[in-house]
Formats: sequence, structure tokens, C-alpha cells
Amino acid sequence: MGENQLITKLEGLYHKFEEVSTFITDPAVIADMKRFVKLNKEYHELEQIVNAGKRYKKLLANLSEAKELLDTENDEEMRSMAKAEIDEIEPQIATLEEEIKLLLIPSDPEDNKNAIVEIRGGTGGDEASIFAGDLFKMYTKFCESKGWKVEVSTLSEGTAGGYKEIIFNVSGDKVYGIMKYESGVHRVQRVPATETQGRVHTSAATVAVLPEADEFDVEINEGEIKWDTFRSGGAGGQNVNKVESGVRLRYIWKNPISGVPEEILIECTETRDQPKNKERALSRLRTMIYDREHQKYVDDIAARRKTLVSTGDRSAKIRTYNYPQGRITDHRINYTIYNLSAFMNGDIQDVIDKLMVVENTERLKDSEL
Repeated sequence: MGENQLITKLEGLYHKFEEVSTFITDPAVIADMKRFVKLNKEYHELEQIVNAGKRYKKLLANLSEAKELLDTENDEEMRSMAKAEIDEIEPQIATLEEEIKLLLIPSDPEDNKNAIVEIRGGTGGDEASIFAGDLFKMYTKFCESKGWKVEVSTLSEGTAGGYKEIIFNVSGDKVYGIMKYESGVHRVQRVPATETQGRVHTSAATVAVLPEADEFDVEINEGEIKWDTFRSGGAGGQNVNKVESGVRLRYIWKNPISGVPEEILIECTETRDQPKNKERALSRLRTMIYDREHQKYVDDIAARRKTLVSTGDRSAKIRTYNYPQGRITDHRINYTIYNLSAFMNGDIQDVIDKLMVVENTERLKDSEL
């Protein structure tokens, strides 16, 4: 995109920004909460572009002045100052142009959402469950390093440790936009603790990262939800088997594409507080329906992309963790590193950054920039 094209594009967005700014102060819009939330998100996205655009226009003006001075000034000291300013400004303009191009790519509306992460032990029996537990610890430490909050919603422990299944909520700044790169099959190669002859086994666990649905994203008739309560197990104490704090919901959802109704069943036993468990079960119901209704949107993106960087394909083998070699290989970008210990301790941002670079490159190619 040339300089003039970029300015023209930015001018159009300035007008759009002014329009949205007016809308979000309109009492009629404020009264329509669904519309207000949508416009407020659009306002913040446009604000970033507008601010970058103002910096860009100022740099262009300064560059033009410096070039004019260089062309018209006879004083060598002044010419030298103008040349130094040009040398300083030109790389700043190039960097800012790339930043603006990325900002101009339509953002994934899901990226700013919180996430619900599901980890399930796959092939490999007990070892798969143990590995699922290792992945949960890895993500917990990564989330802590980002200042995000992790809340376990439901879990099923493995017989030899780890988890057959664990589902947890992650809340914080732009969680889904980062965690979505972890969806897929994670394969581990190592000698299990139960292996007596020192043979390396291969096991796997699947990770599904879903954008947590906001209250306004899906329509649920809460009057049609059937609730049951039950006594949840635990580690002991006064509350175990005495208070029915566990909740189970049943909801009949009609698939908008096929028209076929299906029953959704969700249990939540995380807390000893029944109202909190109900709230979390309802959040999972919203997310589950939102995820299913937006699967066509995800499939359309996947069809346009050349790689599986973040298409949401949960059956794709995305990464191998080889313990004997201390190696991690991300198969989507053919990237290998040898810092397994640090990686399993939550140091995964470097790989995610590289995945983001690949995806942004793809999105730039796909856009009309």
C-alpha cells in the first residue's frame, strides 16, 4: 500500500471514528446494551488506528519540511541538521507504516475475549492423563506470568495422576487472542514412570481453547434450563456429602444450520457455593453454544488460510514434546527449540509470538492492503 493510499484509508477511518464517538454518547444507543457494547469495542479499536494515524501524518509533515529545507537552504550547518532529521524520520515512518497495516487488518472479534480451556488425555492411557496434568501446570504458570486469573470449572483425575479431563476459565487482557494458538493435539515422547525397561512411549493430549461468550453473544431462554443439584465429592471436611453444592444443567439447543435439536449437559462442582457453580455452568453453556454457532465462521477462516496456525482445528497435531532430547517442535511453523524444562514451566510466549508473526503475514496477504 502506497503512502497516498494509506492516508486515504486513514481519512475514511477518522470519519468513522467521529461517527462512532457520537453514537456511544447517544442515550438511545446506551439504552440498547447489546449495540452499545458492540460500538464501544469498535470505538477502542478505531482509537488505536486514529492515534497511530496522527503520529504518521506528523512524521510525514516533519519529513516534508526537512526535505524542503535540504533543497532550499545554502547554510551547510542547517543542511546537515535537515539531513540528520531525514535519516531519523524515514525509518520511523517505515516502522509505523507496518504497524498501521497490521492495525488495518480486520481484527478477530474473539481475540479480546476471555477463554475456556479444555485439556483431555488422549492415546496413551495413564501416561496421557499425566501429560494432560503437565500441560495444565504449564498453562497455569504461563497465565500467572501474564497476570491472568485461572479458575478450574470441572476435572476428572487420572488413576496414576494428572487428569483424564480438566476444564478451566482464563480471564484477563486479550486471553483468547493468545491462548487460541494452543488448540490441537499435543504429543509427548518420554519414558513413563511406570515403564520398567526404559522404553520411550508416545502419548497425546488434546487442548481446545474456546472464546468465552459474553452475555450478549448468544440468546438463551433461561426458563428452559433444567437444573439439578447433587452432593459433590471432595477432599473431606464438614461440607462433603452434606450440602448439595454441585449443579447439573440440561438445555435443549436447536442447531441453526441443521435444525436438529440436541441436549447439552453440563456439570460444575468447582466451589462449595451452589450459586457460584450455577453461574459458571451458565457461562460454559453460553460458550458451548457460541462455539457451535460460530463453527462455520471458523471453518471459513480455515479454508482461506494456508496453514493451521490458529484455525481452531482441534484434531490437528500441533506440537511434540520430546523429553529424551529436551526438544519441543511446533509442526505448524516447523519450529524446534531445546528448552523443554523452561517451556513446561510456562515459558511459551516465544513460540506464540512466532505463530502470531506467521498468522499476521498470512492476514496481510489475504487483506486488500
